[in-house]
Amino acid sequence: MSHTFEGGCEHVHTHTDHNPIDNHTCHCSVCKSVTGQPTTHVVFFNHDDLAVDHPEKLNRQPFNANNPDGPLELCTCADCGTPIMLDDKQNRIRVIVPNLMGYDPSFPDSTYHAFYDPATGVPRPNDGKPVYDALRPDFVWPQGS
Repeated sequence: MSHTFEGGCEHVHTHTDHNPIDNHTCHCSVCKSVTGQPTTHVVFFNHDDLAVDHPEKLNRQPFNANNPDGPLELCTCADCGTPIMLDDKQNRIRVIVPNLMGYDPSFPDSTYHAFYDPATGVPRPNDGKPVYDALRPDFVWPQGS
């Protein structure tokens, strides 16, 4: 069965038929460190909206090495090491990075820039999308369980 959004690897698949609750280009130092990319397309889904077919096959490690007790865990496939998603220990969100987590290149583009810091010396994005120093001002974290 086909889903609106599908990703993962040969061993572990994620999917959803729900729209993201947030879709941004991230400029934060943690994303840069973890992905090796200068900016990262980051997509949040409500936790229960993104399904994982084999959670028992996921290795989990802290997403932020400087905050190992933080809420986000990077989940990678135990068989091949592919990054699958970020999982929130508070069950609020699940996060994907479309270009690294097996999603189709046609995944909808980000709608804004988050965590832009002019002190880094990187020029301010000028692609017409809003630019914020955090998540978009109207973003509300979902309730966890």
